[in-house]
Amino acid sequence: MPDDQVSPKPEEQSAPEPAGEAAPAPDRGASPEAMRLPAFDAVRTETPQNGIDLLADVNLNVKIELGRTRMLVEDVLRLGEGAVVELDKLAGDPVDVYVNDRPVARGEVLVLNDNFCVRINEIIDPSADGQAKPR
Repeated sequence: MPDDQVSPKPEEQSAPEPAGEAAPAPDRGASPEAMRLPAFDAVRTETPQNGIDLLADVNLNVKIELGRTRMLVEDVLRLGEGAVVELDKLAGDPVDVYVNDRPVARGEVLVLNDNFCVRINEIIDPSADGQAKPR
C-alpha cells in the first residue's frame, strides 16, 4: 500500500448498511437533548377490580338441553313442518344447563310472559362426575 493512502482504523470501519436503509449521520457537534418521560405520578381515577370482578364482562355460551334422540338419515329427511320428534326425557323431567359445553345445573322449564325460562333446582358438583347436589 502506498504511503499516501491510509488504511482506516478498525474502530472507524463500519458494517455495510442494509439495502434500502440509510443510517442517519451522527452529529458529533450537537448537544444531547433531554429525554421526555411520561408523568407517573398521575392519580388513578378508576378503582382497581379484584378477583371475580375481572371476569364480569366475559361472554359464556349457555345451552339448555331438553332431551336427545337418535334418528336415521331417512327419518331426518322425512321431517317437515308439524313433525314431532320424541326425546329421551319425559315432560316434567329436569332439563340440563350447560355453560361452555360443561354441565353446571339442572332445572325445570317455565313459561314467563310468553318466553321459555329455566328455574335452576340443582347445581352439578364438578368433582362428582356430573352428579347433582341440591343447594
